[in-house]
Amino acid sequence: MIYLSDITNVSLSEQAFQAIRRMIVTLELAPGAVVSDDLLQQQLGLGRTPIREALQRLVRDQFVTIIPRRGMYVSNIDVSELSTLYETRAILEPYVMRLACARGRAADWATMAASLARAKPDSSSTELLEIDRECREIVWATAGNRFLTDTLDMLYAQSDRLWHLYLSDVAALDHVIDEHRAIHAALVDGDGERAASLIESHMHAFNDKIGDAVRRRLESPLAGF
Repeated sequence: MIYLSDITNVSLSEQAFQAIRRMIVTLELAPGAVVSDDLLQQQLGLGRTPIREALQRLVRDQFVTIIPRRGMYVSNIDVSELSTLYETRAILEPYVMRLACARGRAADWATMAASLARAKPDSSSTELLEIDRECREIVWATAGNRFLTDTLDMLYAQSDRLWHLYLSDVAALDHVIDEHRAIHAALVDGDGERAASLIESHMHAFNDKIGDAVRRRLESPLAGF
């Protein structure tokens, strides 16, 4: 039997998970920062149970690390993991594009078009990245495979975290929207192979931008300070 209180707890846990992960991704909780469930309760206005359930999920997804007898900390993320993230997503994202193309409806692509329409010439990089994520989430939902969605959601968030770490060094992201418009056109046309190829190219270009930013940061005369 499912009780209303159980449904509420699941909902609050999801809210807590999304909120805390966003704090980690955007560096409000920086790598190595202490994670205090008491402080999070105050900040988010949620109870101890949903906060702790959310933190357990974040440990599983490697955003939070528990050190015995010391406490809970935001996990570090090494730039060397960028290639691992890319090679994993490069397999899954094109496959999901093919699924979405086969299963999608006109209403799904209309929703994606509405998201893309929010991009303006003066949109910030952060705003463009939010639209990028929305487009991904629409495709994941349309693909209709929750196991793939959960995995891609975690991988995207880890990649997003790296992007925020090197935000000041990443070139403008205006091209991101143009690439998603091309993907959208392929999905509307029902061309799954073209959509898969385009998302792979899109990811490769983004990976290169982050890689260039990392190299510039490491080659900086101030890198050792």
